[in-house]
Amino acid sequence: MEKETLTSSRRLAVRFGTHMAKSPNTNLATNRKARHDYEILDVVEAGIVLLGSEVKSLRGGMVQLVDAYARVIDGEMWLDGVHISPYRFAVGAGAHDPDRARKLLLHRSEIERLHDRIARERLALVPLAIKLVDGKVKVELALARGRRKGDKRQVIAERDVQREMQRSLGRQRKGMI
Repeated sequence: MEKETLTSSRRLAVRFGTHMAKSPNTNLATNRKARHDYEILDVVEAGIVLLGSEVKSLRGGMVQLVDAYARVIDGEMWLDGVHISPYRFAVGAGAHDPDRARKLLLHRSEIERLHDRIARERLALVPLAIKLVDGKVKVELALARGRRKGDKRQVIAERDVQREMQRSLGRQRKGMI
């Protein structure tokens, strides 16, 4: 009979039924407006180069993705328009510029594929979310086509019709109709 050894902090967490930390895969920020303003065609996950104080700010939820976009410069992918607020305990050399461009980490073939598709089809690369995956910060990028005002209204109307159909099917299954 082999007994599993636990660290003292893990033993206390198990004993009192508390969770030690957040789950390893957590959404740090989402860009909800992107799904409204763009038609999402493809989604890609990329790593991002950050400073330590930026990671601390991200974990605190001090980030804005609303006007952010990605672009290819000299064969490298860069994320612009993301505002990561300065970490309040970082001063001097440890502090960061909140609006700087941040390099995205993708394979060269993936960058070339996205760049060709953007140029050919007149698309945009928009960040949908910033996630914490196994202790690493990842950006979920969407290859998207912009919507016009009429398109947005049409999508909302279609969504309302689908929602009403689901409600009526649910009522029918429950025998309420």
